[in-house]
Amino acid sequence: MKSILSTKRLTPSQKNLILGVGFSVVEYDAIDIEFADFKLPLRLEHLIFTSKNAVKAFLKKIRETKAVNNSIRNTEMLLCAPDNSGVENYKCFCIGPKTETLLVNNGFEVIKSALNAKELAYFITEKYNKEHFSFFCGASRRAELPQILKEHSVSFEEIKVYTTLLKSMSFKQHFDALLFFSPSGVQSFIANNHLKNTLAVCIGSTTAAEAQKHTANFTIANDTTIESVIARAVKALNKQTLD
Repeated sequence: MKSILSTKRLTPSQKNLILGVGFSVVEYDAIDIEFADFKLPLRLEHLIFTSKNAVKAFLKKIRETKAVNNSIRNTEMLLCAPDNSGVENYKCFCIGPKTETLLVNNGFEVIKSALNAKELAYFITEKYNKEHFSFFCGASRRAELPQILKEHSVSFEEIKVYTTLLKSMSFKQHFDALLFFSPSGVQSFIANNHLKNTLAVCIGSTTAAEAQKHTANFTIANDTTIESVIARAVKALNKQTLD
């Protein structure tokens, strides 16, 4: 029986995509997120988010700030109502469909959702280079986006809103495939394990770049969703069986 290790806990329906084809699955959270204590900029107009965690940290801070200031009666309405006037002036730029969905569901206007940091950065430099941006990110964010903005003299301020914590575990069992959803997830697994004779299935190119440091046996999902990562793993392992 083929075995898969997921470095993120899966929903029952996601697990069934693996179990339903006769494979076994082990799951754990390779990383954890800790929100930072930060101040919101006085000027909030054009917002950049490169992950769902950055959006969650921003929403949490908005909730806290509004509650303290007593500027609205019901903070949850601000965070949940798509037509709420409290967020209608924010113009958001983000990476990935899940990040976009979270923003839209909380009432924000998404101007651009890109597949990666480079695509988003160049869109901004071409279409919005005269605007000022607030870039909400993690403490270990990649350098591409801010570097490109600086090179094109786009005005922005960077606000680190969360820290990624590695939750390393040691596994004695051999797995046929490992599901990775971030570069940090790869780093966490590698801290106490190896990728020898195992297929690394990655959610995107940045995660694959980290996996490539440790193995040549890797593949990238067609889309940046958990389901797509699972589908890629199942297809690859089935092909191995046929070969």
